[in-house]
Amino acid sequence: MFIQTEPTPNPATLKFIPGRVVLDSGTMEFTDRSQAARSPLAERLFDVDGVSGVFYGSDFVTVTKDGGDWQHLKPAILGAIMEHYMSGAPILADGKTDGDAGDEDDEFFAERDAETVEIIKDLIETRVRPAVANDGGDITFRGFKDGIVYLAMKGACSGCPSSTATLQHGIQNLLKHFVPEVVEVRPV
Repeated sequence: MFIQTEPTPNPATLKFIPGRVVLDSGTMEFTDRSQAARSPLAERLFDVDGVSGVFYGSDFVTVTKDGGDWQHLKPAILGAIMEHYMSGAPILADGKTDGDAGDEDDEFFAERDAETVEIIKDLIETRVRPAVANDGGDITFRGFKDGIVYLAMKGACSGCPSSTATLQHGIQNLLKHFVPEVVEVRPV
């Protein structure tokens, strides 16, 4: 088994590509050890000293560190991923391979804005999320109020030094161009 690694725009996060499907659909983020109980792989990764976050995409795992340097952490993380896949254990403890499908229940917007929100969500889904996944993260719609779009940032995007520029210059400009009602984009 050969696991590729790629840097992300976030220097505290590295993308690991095992050459296998990680999740059939959706994404999943673990920001602490207690959340990792849902996933044998995440538990193994949190056993590596210095790991502070794990994120699953369709075909990649991003790992965020809170200390140490990649030169020392990377071999231990590669070993944990390799051991997991060689063991045949499932990605999730319940045996499922689907991640969190969005958190539509947590979305907020006025009913009169439903049509605008559908356009915003379509643009995020088709133009923003694929690009962000290439960088080892995910961005999902959270809400729309008074012309402000609220987005949740996960994986490599969470805590990334360039995330503000991505939101304000990239995503905000894209949405304003196609949806005149948008005046600003903010993270939640």
